[in-house]
Amino acid sequence: MDTHREPSLDDLSVFLAVCEASGFRAAAKRLGLSASSVSDTVTRVEAQLGVPLLTRNTRSVMPTEAGRELAARISPLLAETRAALHDVAGAGQQVRGLLKLNVAGAVMVDILPPLIDRFLLRHPAVRVEIMVDDRLVDVVAEGCAAGIRYGEHLAQDMIAVPIGPQFQQGALAAAPSYLSARGSPSHPGELLNHECIRMRFSSGALTAWRFERDAEALTVDPPGRLIIATDGAAAAIDLARAGRGLIFTFRNWLDPYLQSGELVPVMTDWWPQFEGPRLYFSSRLMPAPLRAFVDLVSEERGTRHGWPWAGARLR
Repeated sequence: MDTHREPSLDDLSVFLAVCEASGFRAAAKRLGLSASSVSDTVTRVEAQLGVPLLTRNTRSVMPTEAGRELAARISPLLAETRAALHDVAGAGQQVRGLLKLNVAGAVMVDILPPLIDRFLLRHPAVRVEIMVDDRLVDVVAEGCAAGIRYGEHLAQDMIAVPIGPQFQQGALAAAPSYLSARGSPSHPGELLNHECIRMRFSSGALTAWRFERDAEALTVDPPGRLIIATDGAAAAIDLARAGRGLIFTFRNWLDPYLQSGELVPVMTDWWPQFEGPRLYFSSRLMPAPLRAFVDLVSEERGTRHGWPWAGARLR
């Protein structure tokens, strides 16, 4: 490579656009340039680097191995550069743009909505899009700025920030009518002989029924007379209130009905406690809307506002 004539950031952006669009014409249309100008730019970059970056034929344009490696490495860097320039240009101005999140359905009941409400009030020029997905996905590849998950193993370049309560509990409950007719179990093993309302993730896996007492931990797989997808959790709880079986899920989801007496807590000495959800995002890219949201989350954790049940136990 001729170090005196390194490719400019503008030229590298054109090369990246060709890779993303899989063609010169599509890239040119996206960039507002002519196809010949885009082709000439890529040829110039190849000459400066001394290596072919694209394989061209009459039907398609594909990156070479060197081209794929270069595109993978410069894509986040160019995105971060654009975000940095945008932030500097907008310093002291209103936060604008799109905050797109990929989140587990569990946070959509009572953890994330009040945060989003306060975020929208504070930043009226920001738009928010929320993708609810219980699968383990690459949030960046899905076009999202950040994700919210429970206990997910993160890549090295990801930052994780606690969001919502520090700890949550799993809870087992049933309607008084069900317990009157079938009795109340006192050990997880007895659940195999009860009617249970199970929930299933979008991945196809059933949610685990895991219990803890002192140093003992047990996972049971009771037969589900009724199985409902996790995005229908509200319906599952309603059916438990109607006496159709035992339900095991997040305690904070059940608390209103435990307090009203519509549901009765069962085996509270076996209820497990686990870490709350985390907001995670790439350390390489933090656009202004995401930075503003992280600031809000940090403030909320400092005040514990909105999560009065965090860390509480029912006995």
